[in-house]
Amino acid sequence: QVQFVESGGGLVQPGGSLRLSCAASGSRFSVSAVGWYRQIPGNQVDVVGIIGHDYSTVYDDPVRGRFTISRDNAKNTVYLQMNSVNSEDTAVYFCNTAPASGFWGPGTQVTVSS
Repeated sequence: QVQFVESGGGLVQPGGSLRLSCAASGSRFSVSAVGWYRQIPGNQVDVVGIIGHDYSTVYDDPVRGRFTISRDNAKNTVYLQMNSVNSEDTAVYFCNTAPASGFWGPGTQVTVSS
């Protein structure tokens, strides 16, 4: 199976930008759809968006037009470019296959605050 480690989170001001990275291990990465997910403490995990093995993308309504998912199969890495962030984007961000497997990485915290 494919496993992931997220990085790139931090503190960002409202309206700012941040790019998250997701390093994958496993031989099936290039043929796997990968999703970015996020979780606010006490809430369920929500899908942010998904990138297919064919580089097609879909996004959840709250982030569409602001976030962009890309992948570099040569580097076994998926990215989440976050633009025009707001306080509602504060969460722990994870990546996983889509549909998600039971193997979750540590996640990376994104805090949007002035």
